[in-house]
Amino acid sequence: AGLWTVFTLGGVGSKASPQLEQCSPLASQSLLLLLVLANLTDAPDMPNPYRQAIMSFKNTQDNTAFSSSNPHAFQINFNSLYTALCEQQKSDQATLLLYMLLHQNSNVRTYVLARTDIENLV
Repeated sequence: AGLWTVFTLGGVGSKASPQLEQCSPLASQSLLLLLVLANLTDAPDMPNPYRQAIMSFKNTQDNTAFSSSNPHAFQINFNSLYTALCEQQKSDQATLLLYMLLHQNSNVRTYVLARTDIENLV
C-alpha cells in the first residue's frame, strides 16, 4: 500500500479496498511489481523482456500451435485471467493491467471482444 501511495502522488488515485488488500496482499504487491517491470524503458540494444512477455502470451485453450521462437512466450488460461480481472476492477492496479493487456496483447484483445458477458468487465 505504501508503494502504491507513492505512485499516486500521496493518494490522489483511488486505493484498493482494505478488504481486498487483507485478502491477498501478496497478489496486490505482485501486481504492482509486474506493472513497474513491464513499464520500464527499453535499452537501446535490448527490449524490455517483461513488456515482450506481456505483449506475446497466448491462451492455453487456443488450438493453434505454440511457437517457442520467442524466448519470453508463455501460455495462460484467458478464462481465469478474465474472471480475476472482472472480480478486481475496483482496484486501480487491475484496471491498469487490463488497459495494458488490451492495448499491447492482440490475443487478449481478441478474447475479450469475443466474450458475450463483457458487461461484467465494464
